Amino acid sequence: MIFEKIHTVPTSDELIDKAFRRATRAKAGKTVRDKDSAMRAHESMIMTSGNILSDNLSNIVRRFPNFDDLPEFYYELADIVVGVDDLRQALGGVDWASNKLHEISREYVGKIRSSKDPVSTRKEAFGRMGSIMSTVSKHLVFLNEARNLLRTLPDVRDEPTIVVAGYPNVGKSSFVSMITGASPEVASYPFTTKGVLIGHFMRGLERYQVIDTPGLLDRPMAERNDVERQAVTAIKYLDAVVLFILDASETCGYEIEDQKRLLDEVVQNFELPVYVVANKSDHPRFEMPEFVDVKMSTATGENIDSIVDKLVEMIDENKKEIEDDQSLFD
Repeated sequence: MIFEKIHTVPTSDELIDKAFRRATRAKAGKTVRDKDSAMRAHESMIMTSGNILSDNLSNIVRRFPNFDDLPEFYYELADIVVGVDDLRQALGGVDWASNKLHEISREYVGKIRSSKDPVSTRKEAFGRMGSIMSTVSKHLVFLNEARNLLRTLPDVRDEPTIVVAGYPNVGKSSFVSMITGASPEVASYPFTTKGVLIGHFMRGLERYQVIDTPGLLDRPMAERNDVERQAVTAIKYLDAVVLFILDASETCGYEIEDQKRLLDEVVQNFELPVYVVANKSDHPRFEMPEFVDVKMSTATGENIDSIVDKLVEMIDENKKEIEDDQSLFD
């Protein structure tokens, strides 16, 4: 997943401790016989500590992705979870500190060569390095918290996608399991305690992913908080179609009228093709609503294969329409 390469971000105190311990070891490795050898020992301490601090900060920045290059889906999610502008500000501060520490170490190497008191000069260099690290301490704490949150985002691939929507207990997870041939992966998701369900299936050489987001697309928009509403809008950036499943037997606990209102909200909030399926056709209380495209039964398997065929066809048609629209501006 795109954020998995971000390592734990150490604190300012941890980095200072690491740098100064290495510097002490660097000095211990030098044989001090006269003024020149003493100068070189203190010079080594400054260079070692400066390089360790500068390189570690540079690596922190490098391991975060370039947010301008992120897929729009992940950009939206990152902005919701931690705030992309705040991330950029923190990374910019850390990058500045890395460059400044590099400058300071070289500045004081020059100073120590002409200094009559290399110990005082080295201590002054360490003091300035410590001051720089103090200024980015809050950025490092924020970046580590952001790293921990970003790593909880689901592993949604940049591939054709079926997003499953509908009230709870209408058969969504059963459908995902049936067409993917295995239990869906349950990934953590920062907007719901239930976790997003992700499965995959192959058609020819093309892999398709199927996503069910319990807690997001299974209740009216008015019942969602602001963060959940933003999370819903992020889904529109996927190369996807929406499968809306309703329970025409109403044994899920929701009447058809309520399910229809949720469907209308999904259609309104997504600029994606929506395919409407009535599940539980095997149930005695099943009645086919007129606004539904097709019926199915996850209990008996009725129409499952033909529904998947239709969804794949819709994805291909949607992709072709997008490519045709883009060609108009080429």
